[in-house]
Amino acid sequence: MTSPESDRTAGTAETTHTGDAADAARKDGRSRDREATEEALRAAAIALLRSGGVLAGLNLREVADRAGVNRGLVYQYFGSRRALLRSALFHRSRPNADDAAESEGLPLRKRLSRLFWTSLRNPEPVVLATLLVLDGDDRPRVLLNRGEGRTALAADAARGELPIDDAEAVQAALASTIYGYTLLREHLAREIDVPAEELDGRMARCLEAMFTRPPGS
Repeated sequence: MTSPESDRTAGTAETTHTGDAADAARKDGRSRDREATEEALRAAAIALLRSGGVLAGLNLREVADRAGVNRGLVYQYFGSRRALLRSALFHRSRPNADDAAESEGLPLRKRLSRLFWTSLRNPEPVVLATLLVLDGDDRPRVLLNRGEGRTALAADAARGELPIDDAEAVQAALASTIYGYTLLREHLAREIDVPAEELDGRMARCLEAMFTRPPGS
């Protein structure tokens, strides 16, 4: 049989444990709520840029309304349009970065192909980085798979697989080509008067010809 004092002690300990668990659950819930809210705001910003165009600007109040969240949260979580776009760029570029990491060790032609088609499948990082650069932001990094990509290109150059023995220049030219085509794809297809999907395949072949040396050359 336990004493009244030990019952009280056990009860206090149980209450404390229960309170701690409840506090942890509330904090976890708030964290999940914030993550969901931030993602809704990022998605809303991208949707507004698509529908309204860049020149229409990006109004944070409209972003909050589109996301269906309190207007004050967009300022609390991000504070500025630039910070919101940076966050969107960081999160939207993850699939492209993961794909680039998975392609490490592949032959040059296969790496170029994956880089090209991944950028077309997920163009949002290219668009967001371009918007930030045009807005005067010096934080975005536009070289594709910067350090690892340059190392791989240097190895390609050492094997004589690049058209020139300058991995940095090739990396810059490659980024410029993929960024430019990703941004202008629809417009280029209209001007040439071909379906965009057809032009994609032709560009993929052109990219290989531009940045690789023919076997045996």
